[in-house]
Amino acid sequence: MDLIFFDLDGTLLNKSSQISSYTKDTLGLLAENDIAYTVATGRTMHSAQHVIQDTPFVLPHIYNNGVAIWDPTGKALTLENLLAPNEVNTILSCAKENNITPFINTVDLASDNHEHVIYHSAPMHRVERELIDKYFSRTKAVLESAERLPLHAHITNISMIGDAKVIYEMYQQLNATEGLIAYSGPAIEGEEYRWMDVHHTLANKGSAVEILKSQLGATNIICFGDSDNDISMFQFADEAYAPSNAKQMIKEAATSVIGHHDEDGIARFLRERFSL
Repeated sequence: MDLIFFDLDGTLLNKSSQISSYTKDTLGLLAENDIAYTVATGRTMHSAQHVIQDTPFVLPHIYNNGVAIWDPTGKALTLENLLAPNEVNTILSCAKENNITPFINTVDLASDNHEHVIYHSAPMHRVERELIDKYFSRTKAVLESAERLPLHAHITNISMIGDAKVIYEMYQQLNATEGLIAYSGPAIEGEEYRWMDVHHTLANKGSAVEILKSQLGATNIICFGDSDNDISMFQFADEAYAPSNAKQMIKEAATSVIGHHDEDGIARFLRERFSL
């Protein structure tokens, strides 16, 4: 059984953060031919569902770089490798020292729809305010003051955005900290900015892919991704493909480099790979 995992941003999604009509049609052809597929993304559940809501993904989804696995059929959410209190304190201290606003991503398991609640202090930079106004406002995330963060919150990751040099230095520092792993890249807000997500070091897409491979009885894992948070599933996959826009390290780890994400590169490859 083939089982395909799609990263979203920079991979299955185009530059407008949408699934094109051509790609939607291709996913429909996969389903018609009983070829199993799902998503493995760094996005939160609510953020990802905002962009895939019109496209059927019936198998369990991987969110938050492997921290969350969502079963849309049974409406069940599993969380693994959450950030511990001491790890959270380390990240928040680093953010404070660098005058960056941390956005603490949590999941409220007590709510009926597993609310995504983001706790944060007052934004200190324009790009942080724009993140709230232009991005978070389009999702179903609930925004709360950092002062209201519950003592035993389920913290999946902590996100930041800011000056590229500052964020990159923080990225290096946090990646050198035991128990933590950070992912970072250029922000769509402009080349002068970078984003960063910080997780528990055991949280990765590869571990979640391994879980679903066992659960679903797959024999051949095929992955598509473009960034450093895809390396773990590339290492586990039988076949791994990088779009031409991917980071160099991903291209080097891939089975093959295929078409650009904004030119339906993944969909065109799939049609040829499976004779759709």
